[in-house]
Amino acid sequence: MKSLILFAATCSILFFTACNKEPGEGGTSSITGKVWMIDLNASGDTIAQYYALDQDVYIIYGEDTDTYADKFSTSLDGSFAFNYLTPGKYTVFAYSKCDLCDSGQNAVSTTVEITDKKQTITMDDLIIYD
Repeated sequence: MKSLILFAATCSILFFTACNKEPGEGGTSSITGKVWMIDLNASGDTIAQYYALDQDVYIIYGEDTDTYADKFSTSLDGSFAFNYLTPGKYTVFAYSKCDLCDSGQNAVSTTVEITDKKQTITMDDLIIYD
């Protein structure tokens, strides 16, 4: 009898933990947005502004800060979409030119949270400089 109770408890734990998905692919939600580019001249004056074509946008699933999970290149109108996501927290970022940074660029990011299935989150524009 004791082993039967232990088996039932183990099955219950496995069943309920298997239903709790981590942030990532395998769901029905999406994160969409656009990248706005500001071109500056050598003096720092704005010479052009537009939605960026073929700009790489990255996504991080959950709290993992070591590496990005997926990448998308923006369309003609600067738009991007990360689809088939499960509920959870996500960080979406693109690289911007940065003259004061050692690497010459820095990440411009936004963190969003998907709270439900079949949810589409439209982010504010990611504003980057070139």
